[in-house]
Amino acid sequence: MKKVSESTVGRLSLYLRLLKEAEEQGILTVSSEELARRSGTTAAQVRKDLSSFGSFGKRGLGYSVSDLIAELRSILGLERTWRVALVGAGRIGAALFGYQDFRRQGFHIRAVFDSDPHKIGQQWDELVVRSDAEIEKVVREEEIDIAIIAVPESAAQRVVDRVVQAGVRGILNFAPVKLHVPPGVALKNVNMAMEMEGLSYALSNEGRSRRQNSTKEGE
Repeated sequence: MKKVSESTVGRLSLYLRLLKEAEEQGILTVSSEELARRSGTTAAQVRKDLSSFGSFGKRGLGYSVSDLIAELRSILGLERTWRVALVGAGRIGAALFGYQDFRRQGFHIRAVFDSDPHKIGQQWDELVVRSDAEIEKVVREEEIDIAIIAVPESAAQRVVDRVVQAGVRGILNFAPVKLHVPPGVALKNVNMAMEMEGLSYALSNEGRSRRQNSTKEGE
């Protein structure tokens, strides 16, 4: 399989969610045009994204919703259960722990860690928040695949080094800092400040565009 861009993978994830919505609505087949309309892209882009992974659907008939859901789940690696560790039991960590879609998509949080003595020992559903001193031991025992990093930026790289050394091969980072991982370890960064700045830019430029259009109309 050829290497595809992160933007393509992101669109596949979006297609999957939209297909699930369509399935819940009782829709059996969907065209590339309809999937494009729902996702805000073009039919050509939909077909290009899917063609990177094989041939799906039938000309004139579209895609079987259930079949395409199964194919996308396989492509995105969602046919198995992923064991996840959450490092950081603060507000972000608590919000992530409560996110129900993780478990529905096969991401099971098996351990939660923190360095704060006031948080260690807290009961989070069926789990107990553990001391970060136990990271290596628990990661190995639980055979953790993915670590979610929700710690202050000053501690993030040290935590990543430790979980990688213990065998973790996937990192989802919420700390606002550039992290370094060795080859073979997948790293995804979620920078909420940058996302907000992107929204600020979009809103500001929308306002400028309206003002410019108003000026032209008044000339």
